[in-house]
Amino acid sequence: MKKLLLLFFLTLSLLIFITACSNDAEGEEPEEDTADEEQQADESTENEETNEEEAMDEKVEAVFWHAMSGSGQESIEAIVDNFNQSQDQYTIIPEFQGSYEEALTKFRSVGGTEDAPAIIQTFEVGTKYMIDSGFIEPVQSFIDEEGYDINQLEENILNYYTVDDQLYSMPFNSSTPVMLYNKDAFEEAGLDPEDPPQTFEEIKEAAEQLTVKDGDNTERYGFSILNYGWFIEELIATQGGLFVNNDNGRSDEATEAVFNGEEGLRVFQLIDEMNQAGTYGNFGSNWDDIRAAFQTENTAMYLDSSAGVAGTVENAPFEVGVAYIPYSEEAERNGVIIGGASLWMSNGIDEAKQQAAWEFMKYLQSPESQAKWHIDTGYFSINPAAYDEEMVQERWEEVPQLKVTVEQLQETKPSYATQGALISVFPEARQQVVTAMENVLQGTDPQEALDQAVEETNRVMEQANRANE
Repeated sequence: MKKLLLLFFLTLSLLIFITACSNDAEGEEPEEDTADEEQQADESTENEETNEEEAMDEKVEAVFWHAMSGSGQESIEAIVDNFNQSQDQYTIIPEFQGSYEEALTKFRSVGGTEDAPAIIQTFEVGTKYMIDSGFIEPVQSFIDEEGYDINQLEENILNYYTVDDQLYSMPFNSSTPVMLYNKDAFEEAGLDPEDPPQTFEEIKEAAEQLTVKDGDNTERYGFSILNYGWFIEELIATQGGLFVNNDNGRSDEATEAVFNGEEGLRVFQLIDEMNQAGTYGNFGSNWDDIRAAFQTENTAMYLDSSAGVAGTVENAPFEVGVAYIPYSEEAERNGVIIGGASLWMSNGIDEAKQQAAWEFMKYLQSPESQAKWHIDTGYFSINPAAYDEEMVQERWEEVPQLKVTVEQLQETKPSYATQGALISVFPEARQQVVTAMENVLQGTDPQEALDQAVEETNRVMEQANRANE
């Protein structure tokens, strides 16, 4: 009996051992090992969640190349800071690139690549080049996709950068020419300081009364224009004249310059006649020189950019008046072409960076941002609603002359003339106009000087058009 019991317990023990070995073989681990695996899994999940949160916290960075210095640079950097702090998705990085020409030269080397900036500021005469370059994404694509309302923006500014009903770039620092005059000198000469001359003939008559001579020495000239092609373009456009054919290059590729027509001739004849009469002051092509001539009372009237009005008003030792640019009495006043620069979006870059650029462009057009920009720099507000902001109203009370610049812009008649010309060789064309102005001041016949400038402009236009074929 004892042997049977011993055999029974041995058999039972063997069965228990075999069962335990079988469970180990199927991969079941001791209880403490299972707990370690669950802990490792939890830690892995936590790490993944942390990484996702960190990725969400990282803002998309978009580089913004600009050509603003001085107060303009300070203002745009402040606006960029405000944008970056206003949301948690994007960071705009402003980078000064020197002059417009220098910035554009740098852009040519990286355009269309991932190294291109998301945004680049380009002057208005670079518009045709930028469109033809293939390096940019028209902002119209974002406008259409989002249904963004551009009707809130200034029509006469948008017109310049709109081609074939497509807005290619977002207007930024925009200005037009105006006429500044010395109100004290007007009173001294017996002229009404509240009724400045408007036509070419009225300019000539007022200049005769304003010119002061001491023997052969002219102490004060009546009128001056900076030797800069932009002003000639404006004086032609305000008469309804064109700079190039094919509706200023708007309906088709421009092939010929036409600024030597009757409108251009009237402008050059005005300069020539006043120069011969000794009432026209030639102060060269440097902005600082002609502004200094005005503030030191060496000239009583001159054309300047609307962006320079506030500085001149505040620094002049006399009361400054601001008026619309003059026009020929043989034509109707049409208004002015916008000058300055706009913001272009690069293609070939990450879509997230393009979206960042678009969001910043929209932020820049808000009334608050545009009010600050207008007050800081004197440039127009792209969004007219900014003029109703308290800070703008207060500034206009201090410098009411600023309102004149806005009124001239808003009274401009939209047309091919005031929309401005589209040619890829605009800088070269402007230099030809400057040469023509200098030749007239040296005694060349106005029509001859203009014809020479047109001939040379046509030559470079033809070369550029062949290169783009």
